[in-house]
Amino acid sequence: MSNPDFDLDLDVRGLNCPLPILKAKKALAELSSGQVLCIHATDPGSTRDFQAFARQTGHELLAQRQESGEFTHWLRKK
Repeated sequence: MSNPDFDLDLDVRGLNCPLPILKAKKALAELSSGQVLCIHATDPGSTRDFQAFARQTGHELLAQRQESGEFTHWLRKK
C-alpha cells in the first residue's frame, strides 16, 4: 500500500506529547480544507494521540505507519 499524497510535511521527531499535537494543530491552520498534512514523529504515544486528535477535531486520519522507531501520520484537514 502506498503512502497518501500530502501538501505539507511536518517533522516532530524527538518531541514528546503534547508537542507533536500542538505543532500539527498549528500546521493544519496553514492548510486549506481537504489538504493533507504528513507528520513524522518518534513518540510511541503519537499513534494513539493522533487517533484521538482526529476524533476530537473532525480531521480525517488517512493512514498511520510505523517503521524503525518512526511513526508517520497523514491527516486531511476538515
